[in-house]
Amino acid sequence: MGRITGPVCRLCRRDGLKLFLKGNRCDTPKCAFERRPTPPGMVQKRRSKPTEYGLHLREKQKVKHYYGVLERQFRTYFSRAERGKGNTGETLMSLLERRLDNIVHRIGFAPSRSAARQMVMHGHITVNGRRLDVPSYLVKAGDLLRVKNRLKSLQLVHAALADSRRDVPDFLSRADGPIPEGRIDRLPSADDVSIPVQANLIIELCSK
Repeated sequence: MGRITGPVCRLCRRDGLKLFLKGNRCDTPKCAFERRPTPPGMVQKRRSKPTEYGLHLREKQKVKHYYGVLERQFRTYFSRAERGKGNTGETLMSLLERRLDNIVHRIGFAPSRSAARQMVMHGHITVNGRRLDVPSYLVKAGDLLRVKNRLKSLQLVHAALADSRRDVPDFLSRADGPIPEGRIDRLPSADDVSIPVQANLIIELCSK
């Protein structure tokens, strides 16, 4: 059987870094980026030096693909970050990190953000004892995430935990048990973002 990477892996190769869009597969030697980190295509052509606008746009697109948000959603996050206090770039990344689907993935309940979105939309996760099916919900410090006490939900999460190879980030804590749960100990900071990104380039682009 030939090597099949699909459009998701091509994004990683195009951007020149892992976006971890295929879940736990990205942590194994089967990862398409590890096997061939060059841009897609049979013949590798010499590319011209990217323009300043191209560099700015690339950072923005990288973040959008990583968190799985559309342009309209991204603009909403940017507007909120711009109105907030402190560094706009750090606030923007903190807002994206606080998305419920991202938290479900980073705490280990789902192998990827796309799987986490499906899990949230299908009602497998509760927040503070309340069923939430909105992936874009922004968690707060002290929120308690718990897997719904039903067979299908528990099977999905236990399978993800058994296959997980990543540590829980510092701003989260997880309790493994018959019914796994996690807590948001504090709001995420710029240091908690797991993707290398130059947020200042994104802010310069969106501010124009």
